[in-house]
Amino acid sequence: MNGDDRAKTYNAPKVEISVRNFGPIAEADLDLRPLTVFVGPSNTGKTYLSVLIYALHRVFEDFSEFPTLHLLRFLVYGLGTDSVSDSIKLDKDSLETLNKQNKGQLIRFSDLSQEVREQIQFCLKDLKSYGYDLETELKRCFDLNSISELIRSPSVQNDKTTISLTTSKENQNLAYFKMGITESGSSVVDGQINENTVIFPDGWLPPTPQIYFNDIAAFLSKRRRNTEKPYYLPAPRSGIIEIHQVIASSLVARSTRAGPETSEISKLSGGVADFMQELILYREQGRSNDEINYIANALESDVLEGQIIMKPSATGYPEFLYRPQGTEQDMRLTRSSSMVSELAPLVLFIRGLIRPGDTLIIEEPEAHLHPAAQTQMAATLARLVRAGVKVLVTTHSDFMLKEIANLMHAGELKEKGALKKQTNDWLLPEEVGTWLFQKNGVVEEIEFDRIGGIEPIEYEDIAERLYNRWAGLQNKLEELKVESERECE
Repeated sequence: MNGDDRAKTYNAPKVEISVRNFGPIAEADLDLRPLTVFVGPSNTGKTYLSVLIYALHRVFEDFSEFPTLHLLRFLVYGLGTDSVSDSIKLDKDSLETLNKQNKGQLIRFSDLSQEVREQIQFCLKDLKSYGYDLETELKRCFDLNSISELIRSPSVQNDKTTISLTTSKENQNLAYFKMGITESGSSVVDGQINENTVIFPDGWLPPTPQIYFNDIAAFLSKRRRNTEKPYYLPAPRSGIIEIHQVIASSLVARSTRAGPETSEISKLSGGVADFMQELILYREQGRSNDEINYIANALESDVLEGQIIMKPSATGYPEFLYRPQGTEQDMRLTRSSSMVSELAPLVLFIRGLIRPGDTLIIEEPEAHLHPAAQTQMAATLARLVRAGVKVLVTTHSDFMLKEIANLMHAGELKEKGALKKQTNDWLLPEEVGTWLFQKNGVVEEIEFDRIGGIEPIEYEDIAERLYNRWAGLQNKLEELKVESERECE
């Protein structure tokens, strides 16, 4: 297989998330793949863990750069000129080694002086003081008064919630971050950075034995523009996009002192609020590249059989309309099918916001879709992965899971050079992680089976129960038919 086929999805470090006693979840240990799939019954924590990943991504900004970019920011904004003059000195022995080698040598965490390393390690354990406030972000995203509400079993003495984030590359840990939440609402943060972690990439070397803050600030400014972003499409997105203008106008009316006096108003969760804000401020600014634009166009033509149109409105907020194929007639989303309202936000996000490296989290992408469209949605997810977008979905769709398994088979054929058709509708088995959420609170991975696919066992049990019930009812009807014929004789 061409190395470029893997490059877009395998350059990033491996990101592992671990939680204990977190909302409905008793324990979960998982790693994020290019396509991560959460399945299982309702109220088992799929949305909880999705929102947590979104919150972690927002706080740390870019999983693929954690802890590299954060180390740089600690150097510039955390330590500051009061700690180490106006520069960061490299360890003397490390500097001599670097000077003997060609330019382009990577600078690792261990190359910094012991004093600087100790201060940075301390910063990682006191993130809140340096602008990385996970506690506040959790309250915002989950709409909580206290993070203690995240604890699964607060009645159990000394029971607490723990959240861990670990990054690694080439089987070597780069850094880990751990947060513990107690019943009192307090949090304890711990973290550690591997000495071999690269903090200045290949091609960036200080011109002198010292790394000056101005040089790092310029480097950071350039990298920040390319920071990977998370996007969250919540379950109620179809209703939100239909009335987002009304909601926005109402919020503006209430934002002034002249607005109506009200009692306590229910708050939006962070993911829903961010989704609404993206719609209200939506502009097609060309963030996406041609490959990603093609995905949006294919979704419109193959599934929606029409286009999603954005037009300015008198309210100042964008208006989103649906134009069926073969017509010039635009219709409001409230007059279109539920499928159109459901997929319109996805089309808009793909076309105007998402770019390679970003993370897209979608709750139940199969909602309101015909089974055939659900299988086409699986192909859309695969195309996003091929374009370099990291995707996480929650789903109840057996049709979509079966098609994802088919795409994984196609990926195996692609790897062997046996996939003749030129298409991006394929996935490598190692690119997909499917995680089963259970009523007992334990999350387990569903391994890909080349015969059975990735279907949860409970789906098979449900299908068997339905068949047995159908067979029993059919037998009963046959018995009644025989009895009726006997009575007529």
